[in-house]
Amino acid sequence: MSCSDFNAKESIKPSTFLNPVPVVMVTCGSMENSNIITLAWAGTVNSEPPMLSISIRKERFSHDIIKDSGIFGVNLVSKPLIKACDYCGVKSGRDIDKFKELKLTKYQGKTTGIPLIKESPASLECKVRQIIELGTHDMFIADILDVHVSKELFDAKGAIDMQKADLVAYNHGEYYTLGQYLGFYGYSVAGKEALARRLRK
Repeated sequence: MSCSDFNAKESIKPSTFLNPVPVVMVTCGSMENSNIITLAWAGTVNSEPPMLSISIRKERFSHDIIKDSGIFGVNLVSKPLIKACDYCGVKSGRDIDKFKELKLTKYQGKTTGIPLIKESPASLECKVRQIIELGTHDMFIADILDVHVSKELFDAKGAIDMQKADLVAYNHGEYYTLGQYLGFYGYSVAGKEALARRLRK
């Protein structure tokens, strides 16, 4: 196959084709009555103050819980969590207690009191700032009020090494680990020595 053949494009109908995207387990409710919903429509929307968004179908069980409470947790998904992550995406909290069913450890967020998943490598406590009705989904724009990071991710100097988290991405209906390290922000202008030092870490 020639290079020109490989780079040829074909137009398809408009769709949610942005890939890969993060997959997260969003927790909501109270410590006594909690739920977990798996979402791939999530992303960072602002730096200062730190903010993110999640989009949820109106008919999902977690939608009204988050709308009414105004808080939720975003739990990052590692490779060991992927089966639980998928389960939480296909099963409804109307029918089962997902924490109990999956034997996940629940702990309470310090700032919002939201239930979080201890097995997640990092969990974010979020407070809803705005809800935007889009169509099939409502977008919840939220402030990130607190971040909990597993101690195992810190190196000897106290820096966070996210490679140790073994995070998972969602790519066109399938889950993937992140794969080979390629570089860091700014490596294209930092020079070969800087990249070599980072690779030796």
